[in-house]
Amino acid sequence: MSARSYVYLIIATLCWGANAVAGKIAIGHVSPMMLTFSRWTLAFVIAVIIWLPQLKEDWPAMKRQWALLMLLGVIGYTGFNAFLYSAVLYTSATNVAIEQAGIPALIFLGNFLLFRTRVSLAQIAGFAMALLGVALTATHGDLPRILSLELNRGDALMLLAIVAYAAYTILLRWRPAVHWKSVMTLSAFGAMLAALPLVGWEIAAGAVTWPDAEGWAIALWTSIFASLIAQVLFILGVEGIGANRAGLFINLVPVFGTLISLMVGEPLQLFHVIALALALGGIAIAERGRPR
Repeated sequence: MSARSYVYLIIATLCWGANAVAGKIAIGHVSPMMLTFSRWTLAFVIAVIIWLPQLKEDWPAMKRQWALLMLLGVIGYTGFNAFLYSAVLYTSATNVAIEQAGIPALIFLGNFLLFRTRVSLAQIAGFAMALLGVALTATHGDLPRILSLELNRGDALMLLAIVAYAAYTILLRWRPAVHWKSVMTLSAFGAMLAALPLVGWEIAAGAVTWPDAEGWAIALWTSIFASLIAQVLFILGVEGIGANRAGLFINLVPVFGTLISLMVGEPLQLFHVIALALALGGIAIAERGRPR
């Protein structure tokens, strides 16, 4: 089961890394909140179409905990992305990448406070090693740049983003005993509804960019890969090995995002390879030394 969960989580983080590149390509073709709303609307519609029989079967159980399932989408999907998109307006991409690596630590802390889930020294060492890989990626191999980073309200918004996704990961423990297809569909519906007022705000502020053909293509791609596939695989990964262990894989997102950006013209450098090795090595050490 662990081996399968590792594959799920690596594919999920690979999709999320590619999503960061898609976000850059989307500039000028669709605005952030419109992209978020379009992405989750498409994801919900696709999920209903292809998983309708399962939804009908699970509905008696789902309707008893529909609020929790929708809350997962509000917090983990729309909430995280809204705070993240807002944060990058005020702070640097370097800050965002490094701060996002704090999600596993918050998952560790939350699980310890709520459930007294133990964390081993090897897991702490593995987290630190993976975090070093993220920092190396974010600073493009120039670690002393971290000392010159300045904090502002964008960093406060990013803190809310990582709290949101850590909370989402921990809340998965309480999801009802229904098929993951049903969990994903109702969570996507919650994310879509939560994104609607954000689009309204973007329109009122005169900041909306209505999607053109390329914008719709990006929205469709993110709805399938970064939304449905990645989130389902992450749910299965958490189900298979637990939130603490699965959360550590999130540190692969900025590393994969940087590596995928090579496909759009950025050169491969030594720090890319070292960062990936550190991130994967950190996860391996944490897994080998996890509490039994």
